[in-house]
Amino acid sequence: MSSLQGKVAVVTGASRGIGKGIALALAEQGATVYVTGRTVTPGVDPLPGTIGETASECDRRGGKGIAVAVDHSNDDQVAELFARVRNEQGRLDVLVNNAFALPDDLTDPDPFWDKPLSNWEMIDVGVRSNFVAAWHAAKLMAPQESGLIVAISGYTGVSYTYGVLFGTAKSAADRMARDMAVELKPFGVTSISLWQGLTFTERATRNLAAVDGLSGQAATLPENGCSPEYPGRVIAALATDPDLLKRTGGTFITAELGEEYGIKDIDGRSIPSLRATRGSPIWSPV
Repeated sequence: MSSLQGKVAVVTGASRGIGKGIALALAEQGATVYVTGRTVTPGVDPLPGTIGETASECDRRGGKGIAVAVDHSNDDQVAELFARVRNEQGRLDVLVNNAFALPDDLTDPDPFWDKPLSNWEMIDVGVRSNFVAAWHAAKLMAPQESGLIVAISGYTGVSYTYGVLFGTAKSAADRMARDMAVELKPFGVTSISLWQGLTFTERATRNLAAVDGLSGQAATLPENGCSPEYPGRVIAALATDPDLLKRTGGTFITAELGEEYGIKDIDGRSIPSLRATRGSPIWSPV
């Protein structure tokens, strides 16, 4: 039997990228995965991937994928998602808060005052959206006295990366995960934040090829990168760890947890921690 057989997960922002990789890794372990995102029709986004395609691949991996169109800036749509999970499954075991509004100019070197104020969307979908999804998830998890809420973050929580709002959003996600843990721990629910380094998503692969000098920056050295499925493998290990609650409130480097759990990437590589060069997490378990 797969390790997540009978478990239910919600992975936000899973049309493509890290969210898709996590959804596939959880499904491969037998989980039922609700795949959320805005892209439902192939070709409408410059990058490939739809929620339906991710859900279908989840099925092929041995789990069950359920595609749900959700704009995570729309509270009503998020509420409908979790009401559906409650009605169809009666439980929720894992929430991965991955949805993030990445502006097209994220990697442009311009200072913040020369970029549009609309880039504040990284706070709306990246911080506020995490809170709204966790608010609904907690209403399912606390009564069952179990569950795992994961915020996808990065070294930019302490190390300048790309711009002001990107770092602000990720550091806020770390602190939010920690303070949620304080309130969730008495109910047996774990809340953590995971620091990803370079991940070879569709967008990252495109940008590394198209943006001069990007591959030589500290945050984007290709030799340190991982596949989008690697963090999902780590999350699957976390979700089955009998001592999971001991980690609640902490911010963890995904690569270090992978080493601890003996997890390799899809190509068999061990992924290096960049703690020495990019910084250490602030928040320890509560």
